[in-house]
Amino acid sequence: MKGVIADTSGVGLPEATVMLLLPKDSSLVNFGRTDKQGAFEFKNIKRVPYLLKVSYVGYLPYQQNVNPKEGDVTDLGKLGMKFLNQDLYEVVIKTARAPLSIRGDTVEYDPRAFKVPPGATVEDLLRRLPGMQIEQDGSIKAQGESVKRVTVDGKRFFGDDVKAATKNLPAEAISKVQVFNDKTEQSRITGVDDGKHEKTLNLQLKDSHKKGGFGKASVGIGTDKRLEGKINYNRFNEKNQFSVIGLGNNTNSGGMSWDDYQDFRGSQSFNWGDDGDFGFGGGVRYISFGGDGDDQSLTIQAGSGGQNRGFNKNWAGGANYNFDEKKTKFNTSYYYNQTGQTLDGISRQTTYLTNSAFTKLDTNGRRNFNANHRGGLRFEKTLDSLNSLIIISNMRLGNGTSDYKSHQEYFRGEQEVDQLSTVSDFANYSDFNSFALGNTAIFRHKFRKKGRNFAASFAYNVNNSTGNVMQRSTNRFFKSSQTSPDSVVNINQNNDTKSLRNQIKSSLLYIEPLSKKFFLETFYNFSLKTDDVDRNVYDITEGGSEMNLNLSRYYKNRSTYNRGGTTLRYSNKGINLSAGLGAQEIRLNGDFAVNQSDPVRTKIDRSFFNWTPNFSLNFDLKQNRYLYGSYSVNVQEPNIRDLQPIVDNSNPLYIRVGNPSLVPTLSHSGNLGFNYFNPGSFIQMFFGANYNYYENQVIYSQTVSENLVTTTMATNISGGNSFSLYGNYGFPIVKTKSNLNLNVSYNRNNNLTNINTVLNETNTNGYNWGMRLDYTPSDKFTIYTNANWSINDTKYSISSGQNQKIVNTNYGAEMNFKMPKDIYFNSRFSYNSYVNDRFDFDQKMPILNLSVYKTMLKSKKGEIRLSAYDVFNKNRGISQQAYGNVVSQEQVRTLARYFMLSFTYNMRGVTHSVRRKGYGY
Repeated sequence: MKGVIADTSGVGLPEATVMLLLPKDSSLVNFGRTDKQGAFEFKNIKRVPYLLKVSYVGYLPYQQNVNPKEGDVTDLGKLGMKFLNQDLYEVVIKTARAPLSIRGDTVEYDPRAFKVPPGATVEDLLRRLPGMQIEQDGSIKAQGESVKRVTVDGKRFFGDDVKAATKNLPAEAISKVQVFNDKTEQSRITGVDDGKHEKTLNLQLKDSHKKGGFGKASVGIGTDKRLEGKINYNRFNEKNQFSVIGLGNNTNSGGMSWDDYQDFRGSQSFNWGDDGDFGFGGGVRYISFGGDGDDQSLTIQAGSGGQNRGFNKNWAGGANYNFDEKKTKFNTSYYYNQTGQTLDGISRQTTYLTNSAFTKLDTNGRRNFNANHRGGLRFEKTLDSLNSLIIISNMRLGNGTSDYKSHQEYFRGEQEVDQLSTVSDFANYSDFNSFALGNTAIFRHKFRKKGRNFAASFAYNVNNSTGNVMQRSTNRFFKSSQTSPDSVVNINQNNDTKSLRNQIKSSLLYIEPLSKKFFLETFYNFSLKTDDVDRNVYDITEGGSEMNLNLSRYYKNRSTYNRGGTTLRYSNKGINLSAGLGAQEIRLNGDFAVNQSDPVRTKIDRSFFNWTPNFSLNFDLKQNRYLYGSYSVNVQEPNIRDLQPIVDNSNPLYIRVGNPSLVPTLSHSGNLGFNYFNPGSFIQMFFGANYNYYENQVIYSQTVSENLVTTTMATNISGGNSFSLYGNYGFPIVKTKSNLNLNVSYNRNNNLTNINTVLNETNTNGYNWGMRLDYTPSDKFTIYTNANWSINDTKYSISSGQNQKIVNTNYGAEMNFKMPKDIYFNSRFSYNSYVNDRFDFDQKMPILNLSVYKTMLKSKKGEIRLSAYDVFNKNRGISQQAYGNVVSQEQVRTLARYFMLSFTYNMRGVTHSVRRKGYGY
């Protein structure tokens, strides 16, 4: 089918959007754009009736019913479009509603074509859109790429958290869903396209929700004293957005949007990386802020959490405000959360040595509490046509406690029936407080010469942590007898630690256009970071407490970083190539002593110089096809926890020793990939490869004594590497109604570890397959299914007889069904299998959740729901993994079957309609 789109005078209209729809449901069959003469063409289409729809800026939409003629080609001839002038505003124009339209590089969905049940969230809506994929953790993929930012009417919503809007805004509030490739932060700041992009999702609100308030409140009560409540309220207008969210529950629901593990640890949810580090490649690595695990070292034996493990009581709440006008943009957010967690578990861990192995059985209980205040703001001001200023500030204030009790038994061999070596009982308690603040200012100046730019940034960061750990343990060692210990070691210590980090850093960037296609970028980075750690360990005896001079340390380190470099960039017709070279120096200057008042100090004064080349390719092949690749050399200095010359014996069977002689890790990284998405056919595919090679990689060498006491020290080694391949292919079985997505990946990791001075190479080959099948024929019935298979084949160089395979499988399905009288039924089922034949570990976990609910009240504002969670009562926190020279399995007692009755009230926006006398719009 072909034709020409022209105006009333017969002149062709280039770049007009032409769509071919099915008349019965307006589903999109194909789309395209007219050429420079206004011509269009559709190939390989079925001989059935169609609805042709054409749109062009400044012209009335055109549509025509088309019945293909006999023969290979149906020529529609010249189709005229009328200019949209003021007189035509008094005419009501009706056109077919297309589920999807293309505006430049933006794919725009009409939510009215993808109906969801009343009370559904934006996340429920996105799951129905072709080309969109929602992962189990709520993260979003669009057209095969991860969504980096979600905005509401173009404005930030709770910082850059991609889940805050999708989980909390109602689907009925959205008039359009727009997906496009936005510029990266550096490209926006410098004004030069770097060829990279960030997949961005914008939610455009209906007029009824732009004025007045809307939101949702729900409360539930269940068996086994289960309670939950949740509320969100939003009030938007053209310049202002205000939102509040809150929750409380004891149902292991972490809640609003932040990743559950981050919530438990209390990490900052806002974008700490948005800090003006100009230049290519791993420049951001050296300014890692609050990521060295300082607070973790203060909560010894707390163990990892996660909302799906154990029993959790959660409270959380936050507020977000946006102000947005032409020259001024302001965003601020505050969020508080606290989690009380109870974890009771058993684990089995086997460690392989050169010619032997030992196994640990651990029965433990953990009582953890974490509370965090997090706040942030971003102010962006266009000073004039040439100058702009950005100010960013993020804050985190946290405190927590951990009560850890454990009974551990060590056996020489791979089974618990082997010779008993050690029996230990632990009772550790810790509490900590932490404060972190990050402030950044970025100034940009555009010169009058097009393409010439200057940018400068300055930042000050501080991270302060204090903590106290009480360590109590009894350790009985068996050698000659299995009933009476040969020796007993008791630990009774208090550990007080103060850690303070200050950092000042700055960056400069100058861009000079050499021609219309070539740009020269020159940058300079500076950082001065000071770590001040005071650790005092006291032995508790009957006579009182006495400082342990072997374990106490005062440590102060100054790290100075200087990096300069130049990049030559070529940018033309979608091709963006860059090649650069940087030179950097890291200088470590510090001293340590037993305590802060000790006059005897050991000095550290070392410097490291490296060249850091960088190459990148970004090629826009048009029609939503992208080719990209890069090679870079990155340098990462050791973290403070490994550099501290401190002996950590909180677990006397697993002792950590710091190493101030560590050198930075040098990593060579390369990647190549291809992305493709067809908005007409909804076919998407992407595939790629990654490779990393490490020089002076920081590993943890192990020395295991005769009593199976493991001492680890961070050391440097070269030769570790990783390689991965991945691919994904998705296509509609029935357009807008059923989609199939297939994915496959392979990864190989070569990890090096010194075990009793013998080098062990652990090679792990991982094979992963997966598929997702969605069937959404109408708003009355939907079903989503998925299946994933994972095999990890691990081989050890020190003992090939210990090689093994770990197999994990997962099957899942969710069904929604609308019954008469506004009654809805929902079911979710997952089946997880964990297998390790070598240890006869074979666990199956079927989880079924059911709910039935009815909408009620005026405008269906109310909803009453009865839910059953884990109907089969099979939920357990199961994990297994193989890493280094260790294999482990763990099971944690976790919240299982319960029933809940809940009520939800939807607060709808105030309707504002626009009417003109005598006419309807």
